[in-house]
Amino acid sequence: MRILLVDDEVELTEPLSRLLQRQGYQVEVADDGEKGCEMALSGHYDLLILDWMLPGKSGLQICQEVRSPRDAKDLSPQSTPVLFLTAKDTLDDRVEGLDAGADDYLVKPFELRELLARVRALLRRPLGLESSSASSPQNSCENILEFADLKLDIENQVARRGHRTAKLSEKEVQLLAYLMRSPHHLLTHTQIYAAVWSKGTTPSSNALAAQMRLLRKKIERPNQPALIHTVYGKGYRFGAPS
Repeated sequence: MRILLVDDEVELTEPLSRLLQRQGYQVEVADDGEKGCEMALSGHYDLLILDWMLPGKSGLQICQEVRSPRDAKDLSPQSTPVLFLTAKDTLDDRVEGLDAGADDYLVKPFELRELLARVRALLRRPLGLESSSASSPQNSCENILEFADLKLDIENQVARRGHRTAKLSEKEVQLLAYLMRSPHHLLTHTQIYAAVWSKGTTPSSNALAAQMRLLRKKIERPNQPALIHTVYGKGYRFGAPS
């Protein structure tokens, strides 16, 4: 497995790259945004670990470029998992990072074992997707979930509501599918963490709120009934209001 680490803090990149190499990963390091972006766009990596604030080009810009289609002949963006390492920890920052196409977000300072757990989870993901997408006709209907005027196409990572179509990240698909399979039930934070995040990678306190906020932006509009409802201090409930 090849990992690209883009960070200008030598005090972090040197011990982190050694740690990842001891775990069996091939690690390449870039210390500025321009070089990091060029390397990331090569598509030769299984995981990108990006610092947010970088000289030349920010990690956010790198992520946006990686997620954008390369040219008219290749309209599909890279699906390489992206993990942000950053000191920016507000809810708006998390939403901005996720909206740019990041898969996960770790706030500095962090425990190395937590980073390793998140790396393992992100690198396991493509195998799980490959096996689940090769579904037989008997279970293909499980890839389409419907509630009221909302339809979720799990395999193609697309949500449709009315005449609108929204492309979703893998984490958004997992989250929305979990909500849609339990309509009108209170789903606690703990239940959602267990269902959507890999074991040992419980997100920080406002990561779930950021994901929900971004998901709402994609499937709800002011003139439509809200479908995702916050139960303050407990969790969330999915369904049309009574």
